[in-house]
Amino acid sequence: MQDEHAVYDIAVIGGGPAGMMAAGRAAELGRSVVLLEKNRQLGVKLLITGKGRCNLTRAEPDHQQLAEGFGKKGRFLLPALRAFGVQEVLEFFAARGVKTKVERGKRVFPASDKAREVREALAAYLRQAGVEVRLNTRVTRLLADGQLITGIDTNRGRVVAGCYILCSGGCSYPGTGSTGEGFSWLRDLGHNVKPLQPALVPVKVEEEWVKEAQGLNLKNVRISVYQQGQRKDQRFGEALITHFGLSGPIVLDLSKKIGELLPQGEVKLHVDVKPSLSFDRLDERVQRDFGKYRNKAFKNSLTDLLPRTLIAPVIRLTGIDPDKQVNSVTREERYRLVSLLKGLEFTVSGLMGFEQAIITRGGVDLKEIDPRTMRSRLFPNLFLAGEILDLDGPTGGYNLQLCWSTGYLAGQSAGEH
Repeated sequence: MQDEHAVYDIAVIGGGPAGMMAAGRAAELGRSVVLLEKNRQLGVKLLITGKGRCNLTRAEPDHQQLAEGFGKKGRFLLPALRAFGVQEVLEFFAARGVKTKVERGKRVFPASDKAREVREALAAYLRQAGVEVRLNTRVTRLLADGQLITGIDTNRGRVVAGCYILCSGGCSYPGTGSTGEGFSWLRDLGHNVKPLQPALVPVKVEEEWVKEAQGLNLKNVRISVYQQGQRKDQRFGEALITHFGLSGPIVLDLSKKIGELLPQGEVKLHVDVKPSLSFDRLDERVQRDFGKYRNKAFKNSLTDLLPRTLIAPVIRLTGIDPDKQVNSVTREERYRLVSLLKGLEFTVSGLMGFEQAIITRGGVDLKEIDPRTMRSRLFPNLFLAGEILDLDGPTGGYNLQLCWSTGYLAGQSAGEH
């Protein structure tokens, strides 16, 4: 049992990226800081980001442009980015031995491709700054008296501090400890919490044939979202066929729009498998392949054009006899094949839940937080940072940059307070 009578300058709840950054920065300013984490180790969710590689930020030094990636709410993030932006993040990790590299789409990863290296750099930062880390410490509630937070009840006693920084995360990947408890504590205190939804999440489809092609990585494809015949959004890049539907970077980015549209009616996805070729150019390509395999069955003529696991489903969708000789395929049938490849259609049946969501959409109302300090407008000694905010960005390093920037600013502000 820890000493429940110890009083700290600052108590930080949550040992994720925002919490570690906040605690380290506050301690650097000479404050006594305790960091409370419910798991047995720090940064559990951080270890699985970017499929274990940790897309820690994006090579976008323009604060305004980076903020625009978050949509209209992105303006809220500008003071935090000015305090601790992309360049500061890169310098922070470089100073702690984490070399980085930039990949396609301005995504920044550790050169080692190991998220653990990022986590260890942050853990070392906490040790050097003198932060007291309490693991296996589960917070049960925040205590308040009037407009001040007066303490934190935990399974290991009460923690009292002058200021409190809440970085308890969202609801995504609950197996890592992100179970959304922080939202309940804030509601109890009178904060407004916007509706919570899984974000950057895989999409379920009605088509059963995806099971045949599960695991297929579709590179350089274009996916368009349609409702009532109108295109609502589109992305170009990489997608993944799964046993339940579609995933991958561009699908995760489109999931936000899909989630908005589903309550209004049926949503269709059109996948252009060959977006670099016009209909006519693709038709010419198909004719060349047909010429090459003119004495073979149709089912054996698509090996140069399509991945193996996609051939059988595509043939069925065209309605062409798979055993028909290629030189007997009519122009109408060939056009059906080309049209299919330019718009492989899926009917969305829903989105996967928080278990597979990368982040949480919704959270504490931004109107109740001062963007210049990350301080609660309801409680002067409470600061908030990270995924608990009603702010979410696309894939590609946006959301970790949000954690670094808001965490740093919260730690800085609380430390100065």
